Amino acid sequence: MNAPLLAVEDLRVLLPTGHRTEVEAVRKVDLTVHDGERVGIVGESGSGKSVTARAIAGLLPTSPRVRVSGSIRFSGRELVGAPPEDWHPIRRERVGMIFQDPLTSLNPTMRIGRQVAESIPRDRDGGDRAARMRAVHEFLRQAGLENPERIAAGFPHELSGGMRQRVLIAIAIAKLPSLIVADEPTTALDATVQQRVLRTLDETVSQLRTSLVLISHDLAVVAGMTDRIYVMYAGHVVEEGPTERVLQEPRHAYTRALLRSVRSLTDEDTELYSIPPSLRRALTAEVTRAS
Repeated sequence: MNAPLLAVEDLRVLLPTGHRTEVEAVRKVDLTVHDGERVGIVGESGSGKSVTARAIAGLLPTSPRVRVSGSIRFSGRELVGAPPEDWHPIRRERVGMIFQDPLTSLNPTMRIGRQVAESIPRDRDGGDRAARMRAVHEFLRQAGLENPERIAAGFPHELSGGMRQRVLIAIAIAKLPSLIVADEPTTALDATVQQRVLRTLDETVSQLRTSLVLISHDLAVVAGMTDRIYVMYAGHVVEEGPTERVLQEPRHAYTRALLRSVRSLTDEDTELYSIPPSLRRALTAEVTRAS
């Protein structure tokens, strides 16, 4: 197999928790993502999955008390300890981020079209403003938004939660990135909107043939969208493997506990989440055994 797009080895992240105290939020984490691969990171709140994602994207707070060690290599380039000028082109052109709260991720005073346009590399349209706006409309359309011209002219507060989340997808894909990192992208949405946004993300990643890191506390979310899963607990990876194997033959007690927390899936859920019937049975098996 070719060298991975992203290779993380022995990642450790220390974060301040008080005036003189700190916590090792991530410890000894190893993970890889290959070109075109879809990887899930699952775990409960506080397991370290979001801190891992922010470390991968170079988005942890800049502070002497935030310490990152180990190795993060993107396309072979070592980024741990690298100066900001090494991170900027990675974040600007290679990695698209989708966060869980679009209201805090979008600028409330800036029109949607301008926010999407700022993600498009300057050398792609030769400075042609009309061409850039056509590209903005196309990215909004690809993200599942109807009437992109109207959306582009509006502000975030004028959109529903699901529409704002699709705007974040449009901003992420406008870079034509090598990797999309989606950190709990549907947590704040109701079940129906969540499924629609996941389907949009699924289709968009397929069209771009980009790699995906999908972070969630819900195994059902990652079951139908990933090739491999990393299960995190208390800051480290407790289980890793192909999605089907991890769900059908969980080896760690914490993974089995996550499976027991999955709600009963309906036929509609299975279709909308794109979960194969075999994985649906795996997702509900632990619930059945526990009852």
